[in-house]
Amino acid sequence: MSTFELIDPAIEAYCEAHTTEESDLLYRLNRETHLQTLNPRMASGQLQGQFLSLISKMIRPKRILEIGTFTGYSAICLAEGLTDDGVLHTIEINEEYEDRIREYISQSPDIQKIKLHIGDAKTIVPSLKEKWDLVFIDAEKTDYPEYYDIVLPLVKKNGFILIDNTLWNSKVVHEVAHNDKDTQAIMAFNERVQQDPRVRNLLLPFRDGIMMIEKL
Repeated sequence: MSTFELIDPAIEAYCEAHTTEESDLLYRLNRETHLQTLNPRMASGQLQGQFLSLISKMIRPKRILEIGTFTGYSAICLAEGLTDDGVLHTIEINEEYEDRIREYISQSPDIQKIKLHIGDAKTIVPSLKEKWDLVFIDAEKTDYPEYYDIVLPLVKKNGFILIDNTLWNSKVVHEVAHNDKDTQAIMAFNERVQQDPRVRNLLLPFRDGIMMIEKL
């Protein structure tokens, strides 16, 4: 097993074999993402997608915010748990992904509940004037503290924030290079959340690490 692998690949494969399969829509989106993008690992994939879907279905949120759409996989999964009148706002800064995102969202049974925004989340989130039941952040790692500062006051009491890549290929437990700004930022962010009396948190060693935060 590689130094930076969280779990044995055989265990991961076993988990995938014993997890509900992707829908045809998600399978096609995942395949196209791997064939046509430079960083396909940024897509949630089967295990994380099912995790996000189940969390959303347990919470039954009316308002979901996603920062970092990529090709739309996680947005489609999160929308599965929305209430009948619920809405998911998803924000992607890279306009090159817009056509693919819209193509696949248009095929989702929750198309009317998913609102895509292209641009900088730091300006878009305040403009939405919403209170959030569930937030998923998977974007620029050095910006995590700023996203957290913007989002936390807008999360309802006992609402949840999920933040991806908080173990960053296990680099958080190894010596960090002086120029590795992403790892440094994630480590500082994790410590900040740990010390924040406004929240209860769980750093889950799942995939690349998910920080689960409940606003108290």
